[in-house]
Amino acid sequence: MRKTFQTKGVCARAIEYEVEDGTVKDVKFVGGCSGNTQGVARLVVGMPVEKVVGLLDGIKCGMKSTSCPAQLAQALKSEM
Repeated sequence: MRKTFQTKGVCARAIEYEVEDGTVKDVKFVGGCSGNTQGVARLVVGMPVEKVVGLLDGIKCGMKSTSCPAQLAQALKSEM
C-alpha cells in the first residue's frame, strides 16, 4: 500500500513510499532538490526498511536539524 508522509523542516513537502514485507519498494519525494531526492529514492529501493533507517536517520542539511533523507527515515520508522 502506498503511503504519504508529510515532511517537517525540509524543502520537500511530502514523501510517498511503498513497503512490502519489510522491503522498500518505491519512494518519491514531492518537492525538494530534484537530483538529490531522486538519487536517494533510487538507492533505497530493494533495501530492508531497518537498513534504510539506520543509514539515513540523523542526517542534517546545512544548518537544518533534519534533511530529506532523515525525513524518509522518520517515515519508514512506522514500518518497523
